[in-house]
Amino acid sequence: MHIHEIRAFNRFYTNLIGALDYGKHLRAPYTLTESRVLYELAHSPRTDAVDLRVSLSLDAGYLSRLLTRFERAGLVERGPSTTDARRQRVTLTPGGREAAALLDERSRAAVGSLLSGVPPEDRPRLATAMRTVRDILGRDRTRPADAPVLRDPVPGELGWIVQRHGALYAAEFGWNTDFEGLVARIVADFAQDHDPYLERVWVAELDGRPVGSVMCVRDDAPGTARLRLLFVDPDARGHGLGGRLVEAVVEFAYEVGYREVVLWTNDVLVAARKIYQRAGFTLVAEKPHRSYGVDLVGQDWRLPLQEGTAK
Repeated sequence: MHIHEIRAFNRFYTNLIGALDYGKHLRAPYTLTESRVLYELAHSPRTDAVDLRVSLSLDAGYLSRLLTRFERAGLVERGPSTTDARRQRVTLTPGGREAAALLDERSRAAVGSLLSGVPPEDRPRLATAMRTVRDILGRDRTRPADAPVLRDPVPGELGWIVQRHGALYAAEFGWNTDFEGLVARIVADFAQDHDPYLERVWVAELDGRPVGSVMCVRDDAPGTARLRLLFVDPDARGHGLGGRLVEAVVEFAYEVGYREVVLWTNDVLVAARKIYQRAGFTLVAEKPHRSYGVDLVGQDWRLPLQEGTAK
C-alpha cells in the first residue's frame, strides 16, 4: 500500500512540475540534471567534481561528459582543487552564472504560478508537508538533514536580514534603531542596483530556516570589494557558519577579479573579529565614534587578494 502511494505521488508530482520535459517547462536548453548541476555550482562557495558526483548521486563518467559539454559551451571552468591537487575544481564562468540565474528566475516563476492556484490558508500546510517528506526520506542521505548550507536569498529574505540585524544587535549590544536603519539602506541599495557578477548576498540555512547572512559589494575604491552584514543567529552558532560566510565572500571576490576585500566593524564584535583574523584580514585603522546610541570604536580591516589567497 505504501509503495503504491509513493509511486502514485511520484507520477503526479513529476507531471505537475514538468520534470519529464524540464527544458521545455522552463524554456531552457538544459535537462533536469544539467539544470541541477548549474544550481549546485551557483549556490556553493566551493565545488569539486567529486562533491557534485556524491551530492547528486551521479555516475562519474556521465558527470564528466556533462561538464565537458558545459566547458565547451563556456559555462564552466575546471582546474586542480586549491585544497587537494588530486581533485578537480569546477567553477561557473560569468556566462554560466548568467545561465544559472536565468534558470533560477524561471524556476521561481514556475513555482509561483503553481502556488497561485493554492489558497493562501493552505500554503503553510503544503510547505510543512513537503518539509516532512524531505526530513523523513533525507535522514540517511550523504548530507544530513540538519547540515548547514549557504545559498542565495529567496524573496522576502532581504527584509529578514534587516529585521534580524535590528533585533539581534539590540538584544546583544543595546544598539538602537539607527543601526537597523543603516542596514535597511544597505540592503535597499543592493536590491535596487547591484551587479550580479561582482556583488552577491549569501544566506546561511540550518534545518530549513535562514540563520545568517553576509554580503559582498563593490567599494568606492577601484578593484576593492567590501564585506558587509555578517551575522549568525545565536542558536545557530557552533557550526562554523561565520567562517564559511566570510570564506564565501573571499573566494567570490578572488574569482571575479577583485584585488582586495575590506570591511568596517566595531571593537565590541569580538567573535566576528576573530573570524576576520582567521581569514587573513589585518586591522589597518581604528577610530572612536558614537553611533546607535552607544560609544564604540570603529575598525577598518583589509585583506589583499594575491595568488593563493583563496583556499
